[in-house]
Amino acid sequence: MKTIHKDALKGVIGCVVLAVLIFILALIAMKLGSISITYRELFEGLFVAYDKRVATIYDLRFPRIIVALLGGASLSCSGLLFQAVLKNPLADPGIIGISGGASLVSALVAGLFPMLYFSIPLFAFLGGLAAFALIYSLSWKGSLDPVRIILIGIAVASVFTGLEEVLSGMTNRTGVSVSVSGLSQLVWSDVKIIAVYSVIGLAAAVILSPVCNLLSLDDKTVRGLGVNVDAVRFVISVAAVLLVSGVTAVVGVIGFLALIVPHMARRLVGSDHRILVPFCILLGGFVLLLADTVGRCIVPPNEISASVIMSIVGGPFFIILLKRGDRYVKR
Repeated sequence: MKTIHKDALKGVIGCVVLAVLIFILALIAMKLGSISITYRELFEGLFVAYDKRVATIYDLRFPRIIVALLGGASLSCSGLLFQAVLKNPLADPGIIGISGGASLVSALVAGLFPMLYFSIPLFAFLGGLAAFALIYSLSWKGSLDPVRIILIGIAVASVFTGLEEVLSGMTNRTGVSVSVSGLSQLVWSDVKIIAVYSVIGLAAAVILSPVCNLLSLDDKTVRGLGVNVDAVRFVISVAAVLLVSGVTAVVGVIGFLALIVPHMARRLVGSDHRILVPFCILLGGFVLLLADTVGRCIVPPNEISASVIMSIVGGPFFIILLKRGDRYVKR
């Protein structure tokens, strides 16, 4: 009981600290760019009198910041849910191919049916579900082996990436681009799209967080408590796919964030998902916004994509997890 209260207290303190850090980082991100402006001018332009420079910042930088926060929160929670469902500390929607399936279907719809632009996240969701079902079925041999899931997921993700490259080449020859914009060219319509899927998925993650704790137990024990394990896994998986699909449809595939953040969160606030989920929401948003901000600062006026920054950091992190195994996440 004391441990639970201690973890809950750490979670509350951690969330407060993260909220403050996010606010500070967002203020920094607002100022970065070719337009130089003071915070006083920014405040007055937003709330007092119209300022053309502030209007430009509002239209270009604000959507980028909001999408980074929502996208990071969604990806981190998606990874946390997949790790609970698959009982695999290495589960990441990018590594196991879920993001690849969502991205492939997004590219297909964008290239062949551009009039369905605002429905792309829905098709990405269907693609992510199909990818998860495929990987789950190929990995199942009486039980789920963590290594088998990772290896099959990597293979399936490679196939999806290859197919998307082929599709991109075919559509580009007809003048249609299916490339995603990343975080650099986002507008308020992108914010509206990702907000719908993120809010629904994150709300589902919060509601399902107590059930995620049960999945850490043996299946027979959970069934003895009167819980339908298969139905629970399916519902949580749908929520996880929804979260990653909405982000993928808007900003593309961002690897390793969904792997790194849940592990960081466990080491900071423990393994209770009731605490982990809200903490991951804030920590994931902070990490993606930080990666995007760092990418804008390294070689201005050029930018390094947040996905590249996460790959540089996430690759070594993944290797460390493979070498240390489950000991990395067990306290």
